[in-house]
Amino acid sequence: MPPKKNRAALHAAKKEPGGAPCRPRRTEIPLHATPIAHRKATLLLLAIVGCLALLLAAPAISRADESNPNNLNCLGSIAKGEAEEEAVGNAVAYSFYCNGPITGYQLQSQVPLAGVGGAPLVSKLEAGVKPGPALKDTFSCSGEIPGYAANCVGLAKTGYELIGGQFSVEKKLCAEPRVDPLLTVTYAYLEKGVVAQAISGPFDLGRPKGCPPDAYSGSTRLNPRPLVIAKHKKKKAAHHARRPLHKAAQR
Repeated sequence: MPPKKNRAALHAAKKEPGGAPCRPRRTEIPLHATPIAHRKATLLLLAIVGCLALLLAAPAISRADESNPNNLNCLGSIAKGEAEEEAVGNAVAYSFYCNGPITGYQLQSQVPLAGVGGAPLVSKLEAGVKPGPALKDTFSCSGEIPGYAANCVGLAKTGYELIGGQFSVEKKLCAEPRVDPLLTVTYAYLEKGVVAQAISGPFDLGRPKGCPPDAYSGSTRLNPRPLVIAKHKKKKAAHHARRPLHKAAQR
């Protein structure tokens, strides 16, 4: 019910110069939002802001997990290498990359090594796991020969840098048992003024690429599989008809 003043304004009749009464003017009272509406809008706004905060925080948590230097992931492979001057044995080329920086790595072979090879090349990783432009990062390798490991120290400043090098073995590359090296990587860094050491692995680089398949194909040191033995059909022996026995001619 409008106040008395408003009712008076609505029903008051003013006369025009001709004496005709004027129509009453309509007046509206502005409506104000209630405190309940304010509270609902505030809660909705807080819910939207909270959802956005969670969406923005999720990728940061994932990146933090990937940056753990004790939990790196590395991928690589081996193949026939190129002969080097004064090298002994058959060259084996390897390449790998990790999702974080490293300051050293070790290759552990199950067959004796005949040589460690020259300095590995560090390059930018291109599409298709191909080497791109060479980087200034480098490594130097050594090991006991004959032995079963090549130890390399150096620096790959960031993740996804392709590291490629060679070592050699005395036996032919595709002769069984074929070389199947395991890779372990390390990372040294400062934490509160103290040198900390992180280690990840081992990672299986697999058997050499380019060798013909055999009973051991598809099997690796970390993922051995049953031998694939091809079944050959036995050839049936040809049955020869026996010649009839003739009695000796009587004298």
